[in-house]
Amino acid sequence: MLTVEKIGGTSMSRFGEVIDNLIIGHRKPDEIYGRIFVVSAYGGVTNELLEHKKTGKPGIYSLFAEGKDYQPALEKLLVDLKAINRGFAGAGLDVGAADAFIEDRIRRTADYLGSMAHLLSSGYAERVSILWSAREMLASIGEAHAAWNSVAMLRGRGVHALYVDLGGFDDAEYITIDERVKKAMAGIDCAKAMPILTGYTKGSEGIMREFDRGYSEITFSKVAVHVKADEAVIHKEFHLSSADPAIVGTDKSVIVGNTNYDVADQLADVGMEAIHPRASKPLEMAGIHLRLKNAFDPGHPGTLITREYICPDSRVEIITGSHKVKVVEIHDPSMVGAVGFDQDVMDIFRRHKVSYILKATNANSISHVVWAKDVSDAFLSELQGKYPVIAVREVAMVCAIGSNIAKPGVLAAAAQALAQSGTNILCVSQSLRQTNMQFVIERPDYEKAIRALNEALCA
Repeated sequence: MLTVEKIGGTSMSRFGEVIDNLIIGHRKPDEIYGRIFVVSAYGGVTNELLEHKKTGKPGIYSLFAEGKDYQPALEKLLVDLKAINRGFAGAGLDVGAADAFIEDRIRRTADYLGSMAHLLSSGYAERVSILWSAREMLASIGEAHAAWNSVAMLRGRGVHALYVDLGGFDDAEYITIDERVKKAMAGIDCAKAMPILTGYTKGSEGIMREFDRGYSEITFSKVAVHVKADEAVIHKEFHLSSADPAIVGTDKSVIVGNTNYDVADQLADVGMEAIHPRASKPLEMAGIHLRLKNAFDPGHPGTLITREYICPDSRVEIITGSHKVKVVEIHDPSMVGAVGFDQDVMDIFRRHKVSYILKATNANSISHVVWAKDVSDAFLSELQGKYPVIAVREVAMVCAIGSNIAKPGVLAAAAQALAQSGTNILCVSQSLRQTNMQFVIERPDYEKAIRALNEALCA
């Protein structure tokens, strides 16, 4: 059996335990191989390299793009990466060799950035292209650091690990992502060696331009499809559960166990990514099963996601949602009976790169739930200039999701649970396929609503 397995950044920061839990553990020597690992950067490193994913705090790339002094941030990054190296001394890492590797990478990166900055200042080069190149190059550093260290530690434990830098830092080949994956994997006998691949892959199309911060899962997916893996596995620091244990409590949160790719897409749409949606599609189309596991609970099989699975019992599998959304409602008396009215609305959404998560309509109004960060003044100004009434409200959204919830009473039970918890429903949406019931509620009621739905439908 050949598996391709991805290790997330938080788990990578505990790589010594990862070796003991899931890479070697209690396996016999002949059971260690037959696995390809794709690794993320250590937790927080990509935030330093680019920008903080949640807060937007500028990283090295942001400072460079804004023409600010990025060099102190680059120097701080090197200090932080070497501190990470020291933290793995007890796990068998040769800290001196690891420091030498990352010092060389940072030094050469600084040289490249300096050349890019000079070129930008000349006014002769296309700014956007150079900035994307800088972003791609910086993104590659975190995964290269983590992969190199991982190989060094595994070799120290007697594992024949191979460092595979898909970042292409040391070559000038202008090839696609797929071509680079194919070339890198050529000639590797996974029955006798364990390839450790960087989550970042350099390609002519630009993996950051296409997928931005979801790039490591794209690499993982492409590798799995290329080698025709029997199973793709993502190791996180938690199980995929019926609801967030931090909200409902570990005793009320149930491990999902089995679900399908449709459910995974529903989760991604509301920001709870089991896997990046553009990474899951190739796996689904290739018929490769995806398993989500807790890296620190190696004895548990985790949750298996397949194309065909339908829960044998009609039940809600996952309660999730977000409190980082807004509802944008357009009210126009002239829309009733007007064919194609919302096409003009969508043109405005597209121009401002705003994607909606939920859409509810009646004769004179259309309500869209969108990510709060996407609602700009320019977006609202264009809507207000075209339609009579635009209402914007900070809200939350909770969802009841499952592969088999199309039965009488589920929607009623969800609405009743919310009502009994004192939660008012502002908007509701459910498509004909009935895999996701979405409720828009007041933002302060978010956690209360999650607990109510989980207890009524999942626990």
